[in-house]
Amino acid sequence: MKSNQQADTYAIDSHKLIYHPVRTAEVLQAAGSWEKSQKVYPLYMEISPIGVCNHRCLFCAVDYIGYNTERLPLALFQERLPEMARLGVKSVMFAGEGEPLLHKDMGEILQVAHKAGLDSALTTNATILPPGFIEKGLPALSWIKISINGGTPEGYQNIHRSKAGDFEKVIQNMKTMVDSKRARNLDCTLGAQALLLPDNADQMARLVEICRDEVGLDYLVIKPYSQHLFSETKRYETIDYEAFLSLGESLSQMGKPGFSVIFRGKTMQKYSESDRYDHCYATPFLWGYIMANGIVSGCSAYLLDERFEYGNLKEQGFQEIWEGERRRKGWQFIQKELDIQNCRKNCRMDEINRYLHTISTGSVPHLNFI
Repeated sequence: MKSNQQADTYAIDSHKLIYHPVRTAEVLQAAGSWEKSQKVYPLYMEISPIGVCNHRCLFCAVDYIGYNTERLPLALFQERLPEMARLGVKSVMFAGEGEPLLHKDMGEILQVAHKAGLDSALTTNATILPPGFIEKGLPALSWIKISINGGTPEGYQNIHRSKAGDFEKVIQNMKTMVDSKRARNLDCTLGAQALLLPDNADQMARLVEICRDEVGLDYLVIKPYSQHLFSETKRYETIDYEAFLSLGESLSQMGKPGFSVIFRGKTMQKYSESDRYDHCYATPFLWGYIMANGIVSGCSAYLLDERFEYGNLKEQGFQEIWEGERRRKGWQFIQKELDIQNCRKNCRMDEINRYLHTISTGSVPHLNFI
């Protein structure tokens, strides 16, 4: 019997900061010192190339931003991505407030990131493949994760609030990507993800079959919902995952060689926990977020909160922003004022914060007996 832990080849339900000991040490050594913190650059950036989205998902975390028509031009990426790589950024994920594949230059943008030496990823609803994406973008990617939150056309349309026929379109586009990967022997890992909700729990087994047998993906992630601080939607705010944890064993058993079902049971269990670290160690150090309007933010859970906004890439270089006065003020706020009890549960940096908290506090018994 293969456990869920073994099935998670990509450490999706954990973290990978342990493989970056130098940057970890820099963060820990910078505690309380702006002079040291100023030069600690993120390992990972999330970038929203465009604000528009063609779906209105029931669970959308960033509905409060308004799906605006902002987009970052190719020329900006050509200038800023090499700069970010030079300064120490290792990876970028294109996702954000909108649907990234609605950006007509997405293939070229991914090529720019790849040539700069950045590992690139894409989270998408895959309802559209812009011109040149398969030819130019796919070979430049480390991985793609398709958001597909239903196992039937009706279930999918209900949750995504999409056009009729989008479910079938997504499946066909996933097949196109799989066929291209295999034909050209590409390294890009092709996966999908679904939020486990009361509305779709009975469709997850069918979704596994589609991803495994009909499409031929590398994995399917089934993960929990997390209420965003500012979301207009509150539909799933009180969700209790205790009743769904038993699904993990049966769904994980549906994996096979070359295809994993990654059921994020550990994260689901944490959703109802009240005890955790008391300080955010990751922000504004290890990651950052670039909005479709160019604003550089320290945390995606606080988009539009000026305390987390450090500058705009349309007006300044990344180094000027990251080492600038606004980030210093943001750093100071997080050090002295931020109450993480008000933060989003299971945020993207949660496991990293738990790891850094353990190191900082020495809370593992007998930790010097290595």
